[in-house]
Amino acid sequence: MIETGTRVPRQRKPLRLIAAEPDDVPIVSAALQDAVAQLRDVQWDRRARRFTIAANRFRWEDGKSGPGWRVRAALDIGSVLSVKSSKVKQDAPGAVVSILAIVFETGDAPGGAIRIELSGGGSIRVAVECVDLLLADVSEPWRASGRPDHGGSDA
Repeated sequence: MIETGTRVPRQRKPLRLIAAEPDDVPIVSAALQDAVAQLRDVQWDRRARRFTIAANRFRWEDGKSGPGWRVRAALDIGSVLSVKSSKVKQDAPGAVVSILAIVFETGDAPGGAIRIELSGGGSIRVAVECVDLLLADVSEPWRASGRPDHGGSDA
């Protein structure tokens, strides 16, 4: 038996976003705000030149009421040249990080860096030849235990 209010909104399909231009990155960032991941789910494949994060994404697109929904999602960054991190516990694969924002830093066009800002002041800087991001939901949504709260107003 399904409890009232536990059904996933029917109009919502799995999210699939492609960012190929710097102006596309803020859209991916908004979709991943407050996503949580274990560090073991953050991978860099040097040979394939790909950087990936598997995370539990909060579905902001479902509206502002109720506790909301989370879904497993994968972020894939292509055309990677190098990866550097700051204030990230690389020796703790079970550590949980929360994504605050993803920002494109312009470099020699079309290249630059994708900076992933994490809670606690950590960050990951992914140098890229060009903007090449794919974000895809990869599971069915589940009811979130609560809605992320940044302590600000919605005004």
